[in-house]
This record gives sequence, structure tokens and C-alpha cells, in this order.
Amino acid sequence: MADIIVPDTVARDFLATFERARTRLFDRLEGLTDDEYLWEPASDCVSIRLGNDGTFRVTSLFPESSPEVPDPITTIAWRVWHIGALCLRGYVMHFFEDVPEFGDRHEWPGTAKEGVQALAEHWDHFHSRIAALSAERLLAPIGRGPGGWVDETYLKLALKALVEVTHHGGEIGLLRDLYSRQGV
Repeated sequence: MADIIVPDTVARDFLATFERARTRLFDRLEGLTDDEYLWEPASDCVSIRLGNDGTFRVTSLFPESSPEVPDPITTIAWRVWHIGALCLRGYVMHFFEDVPEFGDRHEWPGTAKEGVQALAEHWDHFHSRIAALSAERLLAPIGRGPGGWVDETYLKLALKALVEVTHHGGEIGLLRDLYSRQGV
């Protein structure tokens, strides 16, 4: 197989798109209150909750669903955790060698300010790892990681992160809109 030559614009263009998604998400998180962050618009919400030990933890990694039972609604706190800890932090932990010391992935801040800050830190960790890759490395197999990712590319991983951010970021925006219109 011939070597694939990829111009540096691949990494540049991806990172510019990723930055646009980040800007939109963090603009939507601006001014988030603790009440909004933990708001449960339905009785079966999945969220983060305070445990007996005084630590907030996610109540469910992946909400269960079936044809008979619809997906439960998740709170803004859960979605911020999902993007930050499960996706971005998880990708750094599983697919890069220079992993910072992370705590328990199930623990997450119980306040909006701390949750958004934790998300920003995980964003920066992931972004810096992708930004350090050459365009050629973006298209080469990762060579490590769980679940069949060994033969996938860092570009595919980065695009998966972008999908998660835009998907859950849109849901966060909708939940904020619904919260602000309660009783209207």
C-alpha cells in the first residue's frame, strides 16, 4: 500500500471545527445555575447525585432502554459528565500514552461552575493530544485501546468526539431552553 500523504490542513481544519463546537457549547453553558445543572424534568431522570460519603457520582453510565421503555431523560449535569468524563477523559485514558492522573470517572462535581470547569479541563486534555498529532498520524491506526479501536484512526476518534459534543451539546441547549420556560 502506498503511503498516504495528507496536508497539514486536515489537522488544522478538524481542530478549527472542534473549536467551533467548543465555543457553541460553552456559550450555551454560560450562566448555568446549580438548579438548572441538576434539574430533573421527569421522574425517571438519570443524573449525578450526592452519595452518603458526600461525593457526587453519576447514577448510570448508559441509561437502559428497550422497545417497551423509552430512554430516560438525563440532566444537564449528566450530559456535561458524559461529554467530559466518559468521552473526552475516556478517550485520553484509552488512546494516548501520556495520561494525566485522573480520579474516579464516576465522580463528578455537584455544582454547575465546577462541572463546567471539569468539562473545560477534559476538553483541553483531549484537544492537546489531537493537536499534537501530525496529519499523517491522524490517518494511521491508533494501535491501542478497547473495543476494536486498535485498527481505527485518530481522525475517526476525533470525529466521534465531535459527534458526542454536538449531540449532547444540543441536548444541553434544549434542556436550558425548557428550564427557562417552566410555567410559561
